Amino acid sequence: MLNHMRIGIFGGSFNPIHFGHLRSAEEVCETQGLDQVLFVPSATPPHKGRGLLAEPEHRLAMVRLAVKGNPRFRVSTVEIERGGPSYSIDTLRTLRARMPAADFLFIMGLDAFSEMATWKEYESIFPLCDLLVTSRPPFDEVPLRASLPVAVRAQFCYRMASRTLEHRTGRRIIFQRITDL
Repeated sequence: MLNHMRIGIFGGSFNPIHFGHLRSAEEVCETQGLDQVLFVPSATPPHKGRGLLAEPEHRLAMVRLAVKGNPRFRVSTVEIERGGPSYSIDTLRTLRARMPAADFLFIMGLDAFSEMATWKEYESIFPLCDLLVTSRPPFDEVPLRASLPVAVRAQFCYRMASRTLEHRTGRRIIFQRITDL
């Protein structure tokens, strides 16, 4: 029988991956008690221009080298294998199908969270996994509920004791302050 694993999903263009990404992933892994963090380099990030973006295979190689020494860090090629625009909802559905027993925590920066209403089928993400929103330098704690897309705010309630937002499905949105680098 498969062990129940808590897995963080950390997607991005990683153009290039840097210490800020690695430190964030390490802090989230430690604080949230994750068994592993899956780094998911995008094929074509839909919210970034192609301008100075390195080819997907080069960004993948950089991520593999960067996470090599950490036994809890893994790399997923799911978005690069799929090709085309890398939509988080498609990635989450694929990973859920591949690892049905896993408990996923989708890791994103506050900047990405504040733009979530522009994502493909963003409201379908909430029932699939917990979300962990990390601070971005300079640190400014923003009320998560105010950052939620207006269309979904009624689906959440704030839990003061844990400082989280809870979706009607029981999934949570957690804010975590990360060391500024």
